[in-house]
Amino acid sequence: MNITTVTADAAEAPLILTIDIGSSSARALLYDRHGRMVEGIGARARYEILTTTAGAAEVDLDWIVEQAARGVDIVLVKAGKLAQQIAAVAIDTLVTSIVAVDAAGQALTPLITYADTRNAEDAAALRSRLDEATIHDRTGCLLRTSYWPARLAWFRRTQPELWRRAARWLTLGEYLELRLFGRCRVSYSAASWSGLLDRRRLAWDAPLLAELGLTPEQLSPLVDCDAPLTGLIQPYAGRWPLLHDVPWFPAIGDGAAANVGSGCIDHRRMALTLGTTGAIRVIQTELTPTPPGLWSYRVDRNHHLVGGATSEGGNVYAWMRDAFQFGDRAQTEAELAALEPDSHGLTILPFFAGERSPDWAGNVQATIHGLTLATTPLQILRASLEAVAYRFAVIEQRLCGRPDCDHRLIASGGALLQSPVWSQIFADVLGRPVVVSAESEATSRGTALLALRALGVLPSLAAAPVADGAVYLPDPARHERYQAAIARQRALYDRLIRAT
Repeated sequence: MNITTVTADAAEAPLILTIDIGSSSARALLYDRHGRMVEGIGARARYEILTTTAGAAEVDLDWIVEQAARGVDIVLVKAGKLAQQIAAVAIDTLVTSIVAVDAAGQALTPLITYADTRNAEDAAALRSRLDEATIHDRTGCLLRTSYWPARLAWFRRTQPELWRRAARWLTLGEYLELRLFGRCRVSYSAASWSGLLDRRRLAWDAPLLAELGLTPEQLSPLVDCDAPLTGLIQPYAGRWPLLHDVPWFPAIGDGAAANVGSGCIDHRRMALTLGTTGAIRVIQTELTPTPPGLWSYRVDRNHHLVGGATSEGGNVYAWMRDAFQFGDRAQTEAELAALEPDSHGLTILPFFAGERSPDWAGNVQATIHGLTLATTPLQILRASLEAVAYRFAVIEQRLCGRPDCDHRLIASGGALLQSPVWSQIFADVLGRPVVVSAESEATSRGTALLALRALGVLPSLAAAPVADGAVYLPDPARHERYQAAIARQRALYDRLIRAT
């Protein structure tokens, strides 16, 4: 039995409709009871997050919701009679997003994403007043630009009139649920990405709310990811009558879903995801101290997601391809593969969208050091791909803590899946085998598996089959060479960023 996909004729009920709203596209897909994606039944809409030189990173909220809704329209049409076997709808979204709504539930702001750095001043002010280490231990998050405390402080400081009008503050998943049902909750998973969730008590963090001048009523009720809603309101009740009475599960974080979907549910399999942005994550059942510079989120009430995320990933490759007008991708890959590791004389800080893990400099910018008249665009591209991998090496070392960790790195995300050269670079830089997940949509699959578990169809996450693909083995000589390059990148970082 193919454990990744299934034909429509062979799909076994119950079926799960998934909605995955990421940082570059919205997808709607269909999965059967075994967590297999139903072939030929899906929809995808691409979009871009608007960024500015001032540090903004936002997107039109109602537009993105409508793109997701149109995806559901398409899936229902393509599914035909099979749509009658849909037993639940499961959602994941990009997280650390925020929108203010008024008392009528209307959006007062665009959706502001994790990459927005306009609140750097407010993050620094919070760190000067509060004990960041204590808050990091309590919430699993730092007082940095990606999280809600600094974002809310920025709104309060720069837009006092909007601050007074805002009745509630929501994530993307909550706003979608509000549009669909006229009310909304927030999962422990999505809430944990805000930096306002007490990860031990699974409640909103009272000291931080007091510091920010918020009340719990301005945030949504907290639920676990297995607590659904039913009863769509208009116009969606008329638009999707087949989905009116099925359970809709609250949105979870896309990173948590990606771990589950690629079978990374314990320390033996560590997820390495590289899409538009990137992350390394491991799921734990025990609450442990959060490593310095990393985070600890929630999958659900029993599972913690520990790791680090970068704002750099496939966006760096895409920017380089556009800026230097590289042509055929296969030819570019072949030319990249022919270049020797770290043979270009370049040291790059790849912070095109600021820095998150591990040092959270926030609104820093990218730096390319070592350019000469002999430097070629291809060398700059290769150096950029290597530079992103170096940042992951620092995170992985903090997460693992020792060189003899026995975990495997399970890779997913379009940026890696489309670039064998980059996958090999990661294996050589990290000094570990990189196993490409055979799940082309690991995030959507993870969302479906959690819904199947909530319905009682799947007895546990461990019961779901795992599909692995190509394995990239590290070259010891290249690994050793890259260690010197990592040290060189760190030295440049310390001179240009840490000293400021």
